[in-house]
Amino acid sequence: MAIFLTKESKVLVQGMTGGEGMKHTRRMLAAGTDVVGGVNPRKAGQAVDFDDRVVPVFGSVREGMAATGADVTVVFVPPAFAKAAVIEAADAGIGLAVVITEGIPVHDSVAFHAYATTKGTRVIGPNCPGLITPGQSNAGIIPADITKPGRIGLVSKSGTLTYQLMYELRDIGFSTCVGIGGDPVVGTTHIDCLAAFQNDPDTELVVLIGEIGGDAEERAAAYVRDHVTKPVVAYVAGFTAPEGRTMGHAGAIVSGSAGTAQAKKEALEAAGVRVGGTPTETARLVLTRWESERVAAQE
Repeated sequence: MAIFLTKESKVLVQGMTGGEGMKHTRRMLAAGTDVVGGVNPRKAGQAVDFDDRVVPVFGSVREGMAATGADVTVVFVPPAFAKAAVIEAADAGIGLAVVITEGIPVHDSVAFHAYATTKGTRVIGPNCPGLITPGQSNAGIIPADITKPGRIGLVSKSGTLTYQLMYELRDIGFSTCVGIGGDPVVGTTHIDCLAAFQNDPDTELVVLIGEIGGDAEERAAAYVRDHVTKPVVAYVAGFTAPEGRTMGHAGAIVSGSAGTAQAKKEALEAAGVRVGGTPTETARLVLTRWESERVAAQE
């Protein structure tokens, strides 16, 4: 089992013929992703040879879906065209749009997320690494060879911390890892992923990675307290970040006492979530909890 992405997922790549699109389409194919087409109106009817797989290029998402049955699109278009790309995908009825592009204006993100919601399209991102179900499918830029299939679910604002926790917990492995992005407005939230992992019978423990800024982690803590019965271990990046300065992601900014790492840590711990002080300590907390769950199951 997995959430949002499985081996049956058929993936289109909007912007596949650009530099980043070409590079990461090749990597997705190598990971076993069923990439069924690219989208570029100026190159419709052409095809791209990726070693042992020839991928056709369609003029629109609707055309690609009609020809291939695609249900996922990965967006690699420049920021100025990202809003139009997501709206096009939503109008075509795609089920999942994974928006890798960074630097998208916040008002564009607000607009396309609201529009996609009305059309029943789930948006992951923007400014995110995408998601991977190891051994099945990889939609985005997450390295596919740093972990294996397993029973940990991971949801993270940070791409690089996603990779680090995947690597440090590679001996256990993951059901699905979702990088939701660190912009002020994102489509899929920590809570969305927590709900999906709670309902996934093959996810036994959830790792949540947050960072300073906003109140997403506090809201996630309240959701864990009220709705999640599976163990949750968390890490919050930014304990040493100076007040009033944007750090890394556009959404990672602290103003006064709002959005601090300490406040988020306290909210999560109050909900029964163990919070690590560093990524490596977080991985150790996961391993300890995992081992205790195994012992309890045997008794």
